[in-house]
Amino acid sequence: MQLFRREKYLSRIRGFYDAEDLIKVVTGVRRCGKSSLMKTISEELLERGVSPANIIYLDLDSRIYKNVKLPGELEQLILEKSAGKGTKYLFIDEVQNVSGFEEIINSFRNDGGYSIFITGSNSYLLSGELATKLTGRYVEFELFTLTFDEYEAMKSFYGKQIAPDRGQELANYLQEGGFPRALQFDDPADKRQYVQSVVQEIFEKDIRTRARIRDREAFEAVRNFIINNFGATTSIKKLHEELRKNGLSVTRLTVNRYIQVLLDAKILYECDRFDMKSKKSLKGEKKYYLSDLGFYFSTNTDNRINYGPALENMVYLYARSLNYAVSVGRIGKLEVDFILRSRKLDYSYVQVAYTILSSRDTEDREYRPLEKIRDNYAKYVLTADPILQKRNGIHHVNIVDFMKEEKEF
Repeated sequence: MQLFRREKYLSRIRGFYDAEDLIKVVTGVRRCGKSSLMKTISEELLERGVSPANIIYLDLDSRIYKNVKLPGELEQLILEKSAGKGTKYLFIDEVQNVSGFEEIINSFRNDGGYSIFITGSNSYLLSGELATKLTGRYVEFELFTLTFDEYEAMKSFYGKQIAPDRGQELANYLQEGGFPRALQFDDPADKRQYVQSVVQEIFEKDIRTRARIRDREAFEAVRNFIINNFGATTSIKKLHEELRKNGLSVTRLTVNRYIQVLLDAKILYECDRFDMKSKKSLKGEKKYYLSDLGFYFSTNTDNRINYGPALENMVYLYARSLNYAVSVGRIGKLEVDFILRSRKLDYSYVQVAYTILSSRDTEDREYRPLEKIRDNYAKYVLTADPILQKRNGIHHVNIVDFMKEEKEF
């Protein structure tokens, strides 16, 4: 099957295709499309004229390589496949299946002649072990599940039906999530079952096996609380108190560890809060967003969409997919949903709401924090409203149109 090319990521990686001195590490939650991205890169290399003999693709999760477990075995396999002349392009999927792979990978990088790309389970690659053992000789590219623009583009690419009503299409995306394989199923029940299987796989492979959770009940309570309250301001102290009220005896240190486990597995993303007057980060309270809304809808029986946090989560992932740094802003007693910092170190400010047309109070609630910001960086109110307005130079934009046109902030 022809692969859908995720251009926003490929455009960032292309400049490193021939960099033999840097290992290219593709990270992201399981089943977000890392393997397909690497296969797309190999396709582009072939189109560029690279000989097939110079492309080595090893999927260490496949049956043919399931017995490759030791560094020496991986080294021998790579050497056996290295038949081509000139630069070899080495792709290794699920590299963590080989214990001590770092030394071998680093030796091939040191010797030259190889441009190396690797992926693996997030809890391993992001645990700090990779950074320590590869001594910083790598560049990381973080991949996210499909953002709304990719969701529609991929549907069109594979001939899948797009709802004519954009409000319905938005609801479909929020409920289905952005795991690429789920898009191939037409029946909503099949989509849901697939996402549930992915979620279960992540909990089993990336958490229980590696993190060695002893108190399963306490961990699941923390996990469920965070997932069910995504987009809400949360503190370890409040969460700890909530668990104790429910009869779970667990320390704040353990609660913090459980949250870190969820972050390492890329189930959650942590968003710091920033005081715009003092220019300092606010300690204690943070917001957490899901790597995919499928984590919420696959673990809950209630399919109703709470558009406030769901749209915030959607915008958060879209901004991160464009390589923006994201934080939550506070100005006095008011809060700005997102402060975005681009790669060029420009800032923008974003408010997110389903609608601001329902009442003047709702409109004021979204505009007032932005109006208090005195700098000249761009300010946005993103909503699902079909009718847009102008107010004090602030951009009111339709969230669906904004993303479909792949606009930057």
